[in-house]
Amino acid sequence: QALARGDYRRYFPHKTGHWLGLDVHDAGDYRIQGEPRLLEPGMVLTVEPGLYVAPDEALAPARYRGIGIRIEDDVLVTADGADVLTAALPRHADALEDALAQARAAR
Repeated sequence: QALARGDYRRYFPHKTGHWLGLDVHDAGDYRIQGEPRLLEPGMVLTVEPGLYVAPDEALAPARYRGIGIRIEDDVLVTADGADVLTAALPRHADALEDALAQARAAR
């Protein structure tokens, strides 16, 4: 029911991903003649769940207001399935903070 009403859009205002290509956010139709497009080997797309809480979101606990996070994976469709091109990137807060500190120190 929440999906049908679109309640999730309050915290998830974008889609789950997009095509990737020469223009980074490649435009293209996800449908062909009104039908969902089948993925084909060689296509690259993102999978990017996210959560955003507006600063004035009264339904959320105060500590979560005004924050947002999105983790994007870039995925290559292969003949046998998929290859997550971003699999080696850090995922956890501590690892991300370490990577940022190393990048700052390298400047």
